[in-house]
Amino acid sequence: MVDYRKFRLDRLNTPAFSHIWLLLYWPIFGIVFMFLERGLPYLLGLFGKEISYYPIYCPLDDMIPFCEWFIIPYYFWFVFLIGMLIYSFFFDIPTFRKYMWFIIINYSIAALIYFVFPNMQEFRPLSREEIGRDNLLIDVAFFLYGFDTNTNVFPSMHVSGSFAVLFSAWHSKHFSAWYFRIPFLIVTVLISLATVFLRQHSILDVIGSLAICFATYPLVFRGKWAKRMDVYCGTA
Repeated sequence: MVDYRKFRLDRLNTPAFSHIWLLLYWPIFGIVFMFLERGLPYLLGLFGKEISYYPIYCPLDDMIPFCEWFIIPYYFWFVFLIGMLIYSFFFDIPTFRKYMWFIIINYSIAALIYFVFPNMQEFRPLSREEIGRDNLLIDVAFFLYGFDTNTNVFPSMHVSGSFAVLFSAWHSKHFSAWYFRIPFLIVTVLISLATVFLRQHSILDVIGSLAICFATYPLVFRGKWAKRMDVYCGTA
């Protein structure tokens, strides 16, 4: 546990506090993502041009029904990510570093794909009549559709963010026991399922994200780089 009461700006580059730099990724990525979502289409529109989005789809998507109950794990994703961020930042710096680097690598890859391969999905329900029922959870789902665009969906950041939490928990000091691993795994699976059962993502978005996650997992959590981080933090 780091005693942040001892933090001074002149100590920012010391082993005890240099991890704070990693927090800068969140606002930087937020700006980049909003530019890809809103800024770039607006700028191109000024010149009379539009982004050509490639629709992501596979026949399996038609077999997955809309289920409003998955709005609960879908929104719990924010608690999941922020919870791990807060826990690791204050109580487990080696896990914080690995968590952040996993996020940085996976989200940066996603942003690069969104830029060079603009994509979208076209199978959201358009109305409550199409679903055939109406309730509070469906209202929340349509509220989600109202502010979350259907563009830049492959790979799914919901999935990669959830696996960032899962892998970090499994390699942390306090959550590595099996009775913690199982709940973290269940939540991760539910969040990943929510992306397709809410018609937010194609199953291809999930598969693409899983491929990237499992490709970067050894680098961050098992490779020589991970061991160097442990040594740097004084845990190995």
